[in-house]
Amino acid sequence: MSDAHSRIRQELDAFLASVEQRAFKTALYAVRDEDQALDIVQDSMMKLAQHYADSPSAEWPLLFQRVLQNTIRDYFRRSRVRNLWVSLVGNLRGPGEQDSDHEPSEGDLLDAMAASSGYVAESAETTVNRQQSLDLMERALQKLPARQREAFLLRYWEGLDVHETAQVMGCSEGSVKTHCSRAVQSLSGMLQSLKP
Repeated sequence: MSDAHSRIRQELDAFLASVEQRAFKTALYAVRDEDQALDIVQDSMMKLAQHYADSPSAEWPLLFQRVLQNTIRDYFRRSRVRNLWVSLVGNLRGPGEQDSDHEPSEGDLLDAMAASSGYVAESAETTVNRQQSLDLMERALQKLPARQREAFLLRYWEGLDVHETAQVMGCSEGSVKTHCSRAVQSLSGMLQSLKP
């Protein structure tokens, strides 16, 4: 059994070595960032080795392409969420400038997500601002009650819909909507107060 396992491992290593360069070019074309492309390829290779090493080797090419494309999609999904929050944090108004007739809502977030795009080239200043905004968001998230934070992260970070979030949390869809709405309102207030 050990010999068979060793042989499969060698075949898998050879297969991954044969597709690595093409996979990197595919990922690089998609995300236009060498470091991110390399991470995507490495993640994809690890997923194939972890989940599909025991599949027939003839199936590896198709399985690897599926894993690679899913990993690229996951990258863009996370990027859209991060870009959304950078945008929201960057557009917060100063004290006294808040529009009293408009409270942030779950609908606002979904609209902003729908309008956000994938890759956008950014300057060094934009990169620094993005990281600062993400740091603000992380500090604000830590202050949310646990159930609000869980609902918010499942919906807007993991990209689950209301029904899926309710299943994961073991509560009703109405509760998910309530937790998300309260989280959005709290986060908007906290981000305004945390912003330098």
